[in-house]
Amino acid sequence: MNTLTIKIPAGLDAALAQASERQQLSKSELVRRAVAAYLGQAGERPGAPSALDLAGDLVGCFGGGPSDLSSNPRHLDDFGKP
Repeated sequence: MNTLTIKIPAGLDAALAQASERQQLSKSELVRRAVAAYLGQAGERPGAPSALDLAGDLVGCFGGGPSDLSSNPRHLDDFGKP
């Protein structure tokens, strides 16, 4: 196993120590699990669907409307008004 040294603020170290005691795991194990969970959520898992994969059927489903909707501030003149 490789070694990684990091610097963390005192408050984070205290919280990590409390979680370590509460879960009866070493601080290293908690950090390994947290990094693994973070990388999994960040899309590092092979085969994880992208946003386009999940909503691809909605792309281009709207026809018509102004061609400058995203760039012309005039379209926001009445936005938020009852």
